[in-house]
Amino acid sequence: LSVLKVDYDVCSNYGNWLYSAGIGNDPRDNRKFNMIKQGLDYDGIGDYVRLWVPELQGIKGADIHTPWALSSAALSQAGVTLGETYPQPVVTAPEWSRHIHQRPGGSPHPRGRRGPAQHKDRGIDFYFSRKKDS
Repeated sequence: LSVLKVDYDVCSNYGNWLYSAGIGNDPRDNRKFNMIKQGLDYDGIGDYVRLWVPELQGIKGADIHTPWALSSAALSQAGVTLGETYPQPVVTAPEWSRHIHQRPGGSPHPRGRRGPAQHKDRGIDFYFSRKKDS
């Protein structure tokens, strides 16, 4: 006896992808996909970016996710010239500011800033509740 399981629902799959990208139907107001946070969460030290964006290979660690926020000395040391070897950002969303210069995993940044908050002890109700300060 062989079993073939087919689990595909066009509406659910496309809907979930759109929701994950922040462009689908979402009950929360003003939801946006935060590329900087996602980069820090899923490519903390920037290996994926370094693989596909060779212009930024000289930038060390998580700073690769926000090259425009680096000092001119750091960019020069990495061989990056914004506007020439790598483009200036087209837009910088205000939501990104709290993630700039953070290190993945909550470890402190050498410049004294803290990394992303870790919420391992919080249940699913925290993430879907309207009240975030409780």
